[in-house]
Amino acid sequence: MKISFDLLLILDAIDRHGSFSAAASALHRVPSALSHAVAKLEGELGATLFLREGRRATLNEAGRTLVDDGRHLLRAASELERRVQRIALGWEAELRIAVDTIIPVERIYPVIERFYAAGHSTQLRLSHEVLGGTWDAIATDRADLVIGASGDMPARSGIATRQLCTHSQFVFAIAPTHPLASWQEPIPNSELLRHRTIAIADTSQELAARTIGLIEGQEILRVPDIRAKASAQIAGLGIGHLPRWLAEPEIAAGRLVEKALADPRNPMPLHLAWRTRQSGKALNWFLDELAEKTNLERLVAGL
Repeated sequence: MKISFDLLLILDAIDRHGSFSAAASALHRVPSALSHAVAKLEGELGATLFLREGRRATLNEAGRTLVDDGRHLLRAASELERRVQRIALGWEAELRIAVDTIIPVERIYPVIERFYAAGHSTQLRLSHEVLGGTWDAIATDRADLVIGASGDMPARSGIATRQLCTHSQFVFAIAPTHPLASWQEPIPNSELLRHRTIAIADTSQELAARTIGLIEGQEILRVPDIRAKASAQIAGLGIGHLPRWLAEPEIAAGRLVEKALADPRNPMPLHLAWRTRQSGKALNWFLDELAEKTNLERLVAGL
């Protein structure tokens, strides 16, 4: 290969400092060594890279292309070195965090901001999961940390948990134009069965999918996420439960109405869950942050 990282560093220094002598001083080399290296590269490429005017050296179009693209490679190589060093010190190259859609993902952002502000540069990857998909993400190695895993943990080894809250507050809410809006409360299951429900599909890939609040034989419209579910219910396309943080503003605005059920939904505990086989410093940092009372209260408010 004609172009090495050392040559890219030389070209970068010449461009930044404006001359071979100034670049040599910055790199702690003699100017003749830089001149020889550049001349050899130009000969091998069959192209000149600089316009030389006295002691000034200015990149021509070919040189500018080489230096600009070469800087991307230099930055990538530098980042690779830092990542290897972090991994050697116990920091993961990447931490995959799956958030159940019942929790607004923006509530995680202040914690992530503090992570970056502290100088931790482990790459973070956020994803959404639904119902049993949270446990499935841990069990099938799609995530290292899950926030908001609901219900009971599957019988799998290598998973640790911590409860976020003992119950989640769901509201049965429907559009004011829906036929059930005028029904006398509490509404029995026999009447709910006659109406379409809006549901989010469980994202499990290997574990058995879970369902909540569905009545056997009921027509179902499946939507991709919790906000789409709220929108569908506001549009009068069906009925269903929503987390209180999402339902209350819509009820206050008159776009939804809350109704009592004869058979209300049972409370559902939410958990943090994480993989124990590869516990690194980034994972432990997030577990410590999410154990702080203030952070925890902000995370689960209205759930």
